[in-house]
Amino acid sequence: MIMQYSKADGNGRTYLKGFREPEGDFFRSGAVQLARELIGCLLRRETARGPLSGMIVETEAYTADDPASHSFRGRTSRNWPMFEGGGLAYVYLIYGVHNCFNVTAGKEGSGQAVLVRALHPMEGLGIMRANRGGGPESRFCSGPGKLCQALDIDRRFNGVRLGEGGLGLLVPDGGRGHSISVDRRIGISRGTDLGRRFLLEGSPWVSRGRRPDPAVTEEYPEGQDGQSYPFEDREEGVHVPVKRAT
Repeated sequence: MIMQYSKADGNGRTYLKGFREPEGDFFRSGAVQLARELIGCLLRRETARGPLSGMIVETEAYTADDPASHSFRGRTSRNWPMFEGGGLAYVYLIYGVHNCFNVTAGKEGSGQAVLVRALHPMEGLGIMRANRGGGPESRFCSGPGKLCQALDIDRRFNGVRLGEGGLGLLVPDGGRGHSISVDRRIGISRGTDLGRRFLLEGSPWVSRGRRPDPAVTEEYPEGQDGQSYPFEDREEGVHVPVKRAT
């Protein structure tokens, strides 16, 4: 896909045709809703070597009352971005090696975030290839650790508001013409019955693992309000979704 640029704004930033900045309340919705809304959005990283971007094709939602979530046990020095309201990057390491990128959601104090699991690479494919150490384009961003490596996203961006610091998110301009599939989340040992994994239907760019089961629908534990949050890792005693980014 060839990306077309609109004119630079007064700050020298360029915008892609077909995408625009999100409305002010876009990130205020609960994480389950936001996880669905993020499908088709563009994650974009400005670097000295040029822009890197990919369209989001797979997400997972996590909530404070979800036992697979980092926020399940309350606020800590590690998960604090989840409690600062929607629109921040929440980046953490799993196994001490791979970064995972999340978008915080909801109101301040609600402890929500959405894990971005896979992208359809758009801009800067040559740079992504170098960042990933080669390999086929189909595997540049087909997993949380892979996409962070491809776009050079690490803990420098933890807690940064999206749209600042060279990391932004753009939404489709003019509506969404795609279908979204729902499945159970990958690689967790708790909250496994919830349909909180969202995928661009038919996309070849999603991560490996189970493909969407048409029998799965969005589910919430009894008494839950539909808000969401990211999983715990081995450091905090809960299994993680990805062991390697190969």
